[in-house]
Amino acid sequence: MKQRSPVYVSIASILTILLVVYYMFVQEATFLSSPYFWGTVVISVVLAMIHHAIGDLIENDQFKKLTDAEKNVYLEGKKTPYLKGLYESAFKKQTATEEKDILIDHGFDGIMELDNQLPKWWLGLFWFGIAYCVVYMVSYFTTDFAHQYIEYDEEYKAQTASIAEYVKNTPPPTIEDAEYSSDNIAAGEEVFKTNCVSCHNAGGAGGIGPNLTDNTWINQTEKTLFKNVFHIVENGVEGSAMQAFGKNGVLTGFDIQQVAAYVYHINQEQPPITKDQGGADPQGTPATWEK
Repeated sequence: MKQRSPVYVSIASILTILLVVYYMFVQEATFLSSPYFWGTVVISVVLAMIHHAIGDLIENDQFKKLTDAEKNVYLEGKKTPYLKGLYESAFKKQTATEEKDILIDHGFDGIMELDNQLPKWWLGLFWFGIAYCVVYMVSYFTTDFAHQYIEYDEEYKAQTASIAEYVKNTPPPTIEDAEYSSDNIAAGEEVFKTNCVSCHNAGGAGGIGPNLTDNTWINQTEKTLFKNVFHIVENGVEGSAMQAFGKNGVLTGFDIQQVAAYVYHINQEQPPITKDQGGADPQGTPATWEK
């Protein structure tokens, strides 16, 4: 008579299966707080305990039918803890007598084959893999589980909503509170490429608009270069092609703060683009900016 698995092994297996199934079909961790999930867990555990109790009755009935020798072997086997027994069955070595009994009647080049049973851990993993594959395929074709495009759309919507919530709760910078940060240079360059490059050329070298990399400026309305750029981009320059990107609603305060950081960077932290390098001639008067 074979040893039966303890009830805690059955319960652990059931909980694992429930977690996998709920995760695949519900697809959100919120099921852990769902009364339906925990109700299923309680019912499953109770059924497992009932099943184990019925198994005990059947086992006792079968035990009575064993011979004394068989009873001694069975009772001796029950002394070994279940997990230890699994480990020993996985790495058990047969005696010479046992090998003789399971020897298959063929061989090659002096190598004989033994008819060993597969380890229980291997069989367990095999059947778990088969069951998992079935559940996975059913969930894949009947739910949104593991669909990359659907997951991408959901994440994109969540990120868009998060950005909108941030913008809603965070007032855009104004010229009074805007500050230069090197973290805004990369984003400011993208804003510049989209809105400013047609007049000021790549890198701010100048064209229709003035060269933004030298130290001469036509409009000097603020004391610092960063605030000056912010003011010009927000309000534009009357009588010129420089529109009021901020007042017209083309750019937000965040965009203007970023592009102002980029212009500050190419003007103060990089060498100017000279005429020999394709830059426009200086326009305006030399500027003395406060730091």
